[in-house]
Amino acid sequence: MALKSTIYKADLQIADMDRHYYQDHSLTLARHPSETDERLMVRLLAFVRHASESLMFAKGLSDVDEPDLWQKDLTGAIDLWIDVGQPDERRMLKACGRASQVVVYSYSSTSAIWWGQMGSRVERARNLSVYNLASETSLALEAMASRSMQLQCTVQDGQIWISNGSEPLQVDFTLLKAPG
Repeated sequence: MALKSTIYKADLQIADMDRHYYQDHSLTLARHPSETDERLMVRLLAFVRHASESLMFAKGLSDVDEPDLWQKDLTGAIDLWIDVGQPDERRMLKACGRASQVVVYSYSSTSAIWWGQMGSRVERARNLSVYNLASETSLALEAMASRSMQLQCTVQDGQIWISNGSEPLQVDFTLLKAPG
């Protein structure tokens, strides 16, 4: 018998001053049996960073042909493809061929090793951005995970603050690869 996904509910209040986006989102996230709370929270963080009415969670781990999140235009073309973790070069290059913009969020303590191997292989991808999240930050995010979450998220000057009613967590990213 196959294991079933665990359902998480997240009520997000997003104030993104960089993009002038102020919105509340009630999200339902399915955590794949092989997914950790840490990865789930990094997916949620990626949603906060790129939040829009058309950004959606995709099948991700359940389907190799879909990202963790994506945004499509009205014709069905993929505007934004977001992967979380350490995808291989073939997956990243395939995504770059399918989407206008591809963003990867790496969060593991082994990210430096992974990027040392991948960086030169995906250098030619003009529409690819790769960010790293410090493991201390992703572990602090993991501690915020619960089946029912209410999070306040503020984005300003490229930094994100997330709070679940307690002390806000400051989230900074390290840019590993910029598009272009």
